[in-house]
Amino acid sequence: MSSRDWSIQEIARLAGTTSRTLRHYDDIGLLAPTRIAANGYRHYDETALVRLQRILLLRELGLGLPQIAEVLGPSTGSGTERAEASALETHLALLREEQTRLARQIASVESTIDALRGGEELMAENMFDGFDHTQYKDEVEQRWGAKAYADGDRWWRSMTDAERTDWKQRVAGLGRDWIAAAESGIDPASDEAQALARRHVEWLTGVPGTPASAPDGDVKAYVLGLGEMYVADPRFGANYATSSGGTHGAEFVRDALRVYAEANL
Repeated sequence: MSSRDWSIQEIARLAGTTSRTLRHYDDIGLLAPTRIAANGYRHYDETALVRLQRILLLRELGLGLPQIAEVLGPSTGSGTERAEASALETHLALLREEQTRLARQIASVESTIDALRGGEELMAENMFDGFDHTQYKDEVEQRWGAKAYADGDRWWRSMTDAERTDWKQRVAGLGRDWIAAAESGIDPASDEAQALARRHVEWLTGVPGTPASAPDGDVKAYVLGLGEMYVADPRFGANYATSSGGTHGAEFVRDALRVYAEANL
């Protein structure tokens, strides 16, 4: 590999993340900078970029930071190029599986649209190809145990179509209200933000299988942990993305939930 390196600001921009996130990765030993310049800025070489790519890929697959640290090992920069390439080949295979699943979903939806516009009979056996609400089964079981997934799955399957629609609308409405509040510039500790936090916790405790729903569950720890996840995990942070971009919306939700949890849980 070449001897070129990039500043933390350049890497954050290229990777679609933030300097704060990269500094956090350094703090927890997940991604150390290659060097620190005289002005205090962190710089990363090509080996570090490959490691960051693997980190982001593992985040997309649903792994938490502790699990990623176990998979990648210490951030020493000593891994061989051959070993890194082999690991990335595994990631590539998983990404291609996801690409195939999305292609099946697209074809399924396109087929439904064509049938509706052409007045043709819908083929139920083809309408749900590529759709699977159990796709996060492994992640849920890894985070909270097999019983958590089983309880949540049973609850979801027991719903009628109307109940599922109502639930999705409730979640979407909560997300819209969070974004509006974040964009308005109000304090996370304000009455308006805390009312949203209360609604959020009520929603969480109403989902069977999560630590928040268990009688002996540590709701406070669960809420605080989710708040941090909203900021760290782009999949969750996207639900609260404001027009200004970045993680501002997710940080607002996290901060409001933290105030609520400390005062009420």
